Amino acid sequence: MRIGLIGTGRIGTFHAEVLSRHPAVGSLLVTDADPERAAAVATRTGATAVTVDAMFTGGGLPDALVICSATAAHAPLIARAARVGLPAFCEKPIALDLPGTLGALAEVEAAGSVLQLGFMRRFDAGYAAARAAVREGRLGRLHTVRAATSDPAPPPAAYLPLSGGLYRDCLVHDFDILRWVTGREVREVYAAGSDAGPAMFREAGDVDTAAVLLTLDDGTLATATATRCNGAGYDVRMELAGELDQLAVGLDDRTPLTSAEPDGPGAPPKPWPGFLERFAPAYEAELDAFLRVVRGELANPCDGREALHALRIAEACEVSRRERRPVAMAEIPGG
Repeated sequence: MRIGLIGTGRIGTFHAEVLSRHPAVGSLLVTDADPERAAAVATRTGATAVTVDAMFTGGGLPDALVICSATAAHAPLIARAARVGLPAFCEKPIALDLPGTLGALAEVEAAGSVLQLGFMRRFDAGYAAARAAVREGRLGRLHTVRAATSDPAPPPAAYLPLSGGLYRDCLVHDFDILRWVTGREVREVYAAGSDAGPAMFREAGDVDTAAVLLTLDDGTLATATATRCNGAGYDVRMELAGELDQLAVGLDDRTPLTSAEPDGPGAPPKPWPGFLERFAPAYEAELDAFLRVVRGELANPCDGREALHALRIAEACEVSRRERRPVAMAEIPGG
């Protein structure tokens, strides 16, 4: 297969390396707004550096496209791929707002093309095991879910105004995986946020720490918390409690958590430093799934509508934080 990749930043470089060694990929084209960066990645991976326009025109169209560009470019690139019939994989989000998301999805649906979104937690072994346990009834009636995402250090200040905020940029992963693991929809949210940390969050109109109470459509209660300031390390977990048993995702010998009990475990000697290290196998698995989708061997495991659901929950959280009230999902357009 001939695969095109747009965007050679941190995650794009990782994806380029994965694709370059995948047995189904015969050639790889890469491009970036910074041609020198694209050329460096091409040299490292054995790919060919091209222009963005070359991905969509001429006789050298790739068989599929992987979009890892800056977020503002996602929706236009998705639409452009749809118009020429290119199956596309795109890192989340489709767009930072509902109109942009709905517009891109309309282009994909009108063209009848493939769009897979990069919610990598769906391909993590722990989350997959939790989903199976819930679906098979091993936990009994699920009554409580606790999700947490904690980054070890804030991103660069310049990134914050472009990120969409903590709910859309970070917690959106928790919202997606909550739906995927439980098989339920969110009915209502109540969100709060704190900007008491570094001043750059206040200056960007964002928060560095957030907490959300979510009520699912079967009455299950879920909490989701996130912070940009977790000095102990990168910590992503989900705890599921049912009438018969409890299960934790992300609890291992690298979880940056220290027990206060005299005989409890101490700090891990090698905590997870970041998302690429923690989820490397999941990132590889989602790209492998995409290539199988393109070859017609697999149904799309995470189409664009899944991203819309998660974004709508994030939008509800923003309304809730701003207006200091519970927000029903029925209030949010796009459902």
